[in-house]
Amino acid sequence: MPEVKIAPSILSADFARLGEEVAAICDAGCDYVHVDVMDGHFVPNITIGPDVLKAIKPYTSRPLDVHLMIAPVDPYINAFAGAGADIITFHPESGPHPHRTAQAIRAAGCRVGVSLNPATPLATLDHMLDLVDLVLVMSVNPGFGGQSFISSQLEKISELRQLIDASGRDIELEVDGGVNRETAAQVIAAGANVLVAGTGTFKGGPSLYAENIAALREARQT
Repeated sequence: MPEVKIAPSILSADFARLGEEVAAICDAGCDYVHVDVMDGHFVPNITIGPDVLKAIKPYTSRPLDVHLMIAPVDPYINAFAGAGADIITFHPESGPHPHRTAQAIRAAGCRVGVSLNPATPLATLDHMLDLVDLVLVMSVNPGFGGQSFISSQLEKISELRQLIDASGRDIELEVDGGVNRETAAQVIAAGANVLVAGTGTFKGGPSLYAENIAALREARQT
């Protein structure tokens, strides 16, 4: 089983102190900084854009894992890449040509992620897996933090782990939505190796970030 990585979602951070919050989770031992970008159109919420990403870049010592929940997505790839994204993850439903979107992300110099909503089938990845570095399984419907974990996604995670292993490629399997100390053990057992956790990381304030991250990472042992 691959090493478990933790990607705190800054959606749960204190936005009045965003740079400090990003530096704090990096100091606390996170592996990625997960940035949720929402447009109020593809998902029912609005968050941040490339300028905010550029502003927090100097505060991070970890890769910026940027999850684009926007449509159309293609016109904004270069802007987020230029602002400092290391990984750009998109939803296949956000444009007519997901294969072309994956190519555009790679051409912009970023690692390619594809996100699967709860009702999006694994078959969406057919004929595209060779372009992908990360698959993000949404274990809630995208749009808001703090939602409850959808347990039916555990089967999808398990099937996806088999698909990735059969491909022979080094593809990370990320899970986002309702990940806490209890559900982390389940998604790790199902085959995930990157956990997105907003509330699970930021609860309790900066003095607890290291403890929260460690607890999530070690959930497989409980």
